[in-house]
Amino acid sequence: MRQIKIGILGLGVVGSGTVRILQENADEIAQRVGARLVIKKIAVRDLGKPRAVTVDRALLTDNPLAVIDDPEIDILAELIGGVEPAHEYVLRAIHGGKNIVTANKEMMAKAGHDLMEAAGERRRDFFFEGSVAGGIPIIAPLKEALAGNRVREVMGIVNGTTNYILTKMSAEGAAFEDVLREAQEHGYAEADPTSDVDGWDAQYKIAILSSIAFNSQVKVEDVATQGIRHIQARDIEVARELGYRIKLLAVGQQEDDGRAMQVRVHPALLPLSHPLASVDDVFNAVLVRGDAVGEVMFYGRGAGSLPTGSAVVGDLVATSRNILSDATGRIGCTCFEAKRMLPPEAVETKFYTRMHTADRPKVLASIANVFGDFDVSIESVVQKAVTDDDAEIVWVTHKVPQSSLRGALDVIGRLPVVRSVNNWIRVEE
Repeated sequence: MRQIKIGILGLGVVGSGTVRILQENADEIAQRVGARLVIKKIAVRDLGKPRAVTVDRALLTDNPLAVIDDPEIDILAELIGGVEPAHEYVLRAIHGGKNIVTANKEMMAKAGHDLMEAAGERRRDFFFEGSVAGGIPIIAPLKEALAGNRVREVMGIVNGTTNYILTKMSAEGAAFEDVLREAQEHGYAEADPTSDVDGWDAQYKIAILSSIAFNSQVKVEDVATQGIRHIQARDIEVARELGYRIKLLAVGQQEDDGRAMQVRVHPALLPLSHPLASVDDVFNAVLVRGDAVGEVMFYGRGAGSLPTGSAVVGDLVATSRNILSDATGRIGCTCFEAKRMLPPEAVETKFYTRMHTADRPKVLASIANVFGDFDVSIESVVQKAVTDDDAEIVWVTHKVPQSSLRGALDVIGRLPVVRSVNNWIRVEE
C-alpha cells in the first residue's frame, strides 16, 4: 500500500490528539484512504518535555525547517498556533510544494486569504476544519454540501469557555469572577482568559465562517466584538424571568441584496425556543440559514485534544485522497466577492436594558420620552421595587440601530431620577 508522509509542527493539545488518532485508527484510515498515512517528522520546541501521547523519539526534532523542507513529506500539519512564526512556516511549505492542514484560527482569520491564494497558485490543498468549532464539521459543509445555497446567516456559540461560564452563572446565580476562577481551576479557562472572555477567540472564528459563507473576505479588525465581563448575575436572572437565556453569540448576516454583510460577536438574549439557547457547558453549535436548505445546525464538542484532532485527521484524509487522485488544489479560496461591511452602529436588533431609578410618579414617562426622542420603540417594560424609594426598570425595545439606543441611554443616564443604567444587551430572536 502506498504511503502518504506527514510532517507535524507542534505536539501540544491538538498535536497530541492528532497523533493519537493516527496511531490508534491507522488501519481503518488506511482502508478508507487507500494509502497508509505515516508520520515522518514532528517539530517540537522542547525535546525533553513529557508528552500526552507516546511517539518514537526518533521522529522528534526541535528544528521546524527539518520538517518544512523535507522533500519526502506530502502534507504539513501546522498545529503550533499564533500568527508568527506559523504563517512564515506555512508559506515556506507551500512554496516547497506541500499540501497544508492547519487548526490555527488566529492565523486563518488574519492571514488565511493570502495563504490560500498561494496554495491555489501551486494547486495544493489547504484545509483548516480544525480552526473553527473543534470536532464539529462546519467548514467542509459550507464549502461543499451547502455550496448550492445563498447563505443568509451563520450564527453560533463557538467558544466553550464563555459558554461554560454563562451556563454556570445561570445554574448557580454566581458572579462572573467566581465562575471564571472555577473554570480556570478545572482547566476550561486559561490562566490569561482574555482571548475567550473578551470575545477575540469567537471573533477569529466568525471571521473565518463568514468569509466562506458570504464568499467575501472578512477582515478580523472589522468584526465588532464585545465579551462577557459586563454580564452580571442579575442580568441572567432577569433574562430567565423574561423567557430568555444569555449566550455569547458570533453572528454573520448577509443583507437581502447580497451587497453588504454584518459580522459581530457579543452577548445576546435568546428566547428559550431558539435552537442555540439549550447549548450548554463547553459545547459549541453553529446554525446556518440558507435560501434552499432552510436552517441546519451543527452541534458538538468545540475544543479539546481528540475532538480537534478528529477535524485535523479528517483534513489529512481528504488531502491524501486528493493526492492519490492527482486532484489537489480543487477547493481553493472562495472569497471571490468584495462585500461592504456594515458598521455596528447601523445594525438593527432588539435590545434589553436594565436601570436603577427613583420610585416615584412620572419616572417611567420621563424615560420613555427620551426613548421616543431617539426613535426607540418599546416592546415591553417591567418595573420592580427595590426599596421604598428605588426601583429597577427593565426595557426590551423593538429593532433599532445601536446608535439610537446608545444615544438615548446617554441622555437617560443623566436624568435626575435615574440612579444608574446598569446594562444593555442585544436580543436575538
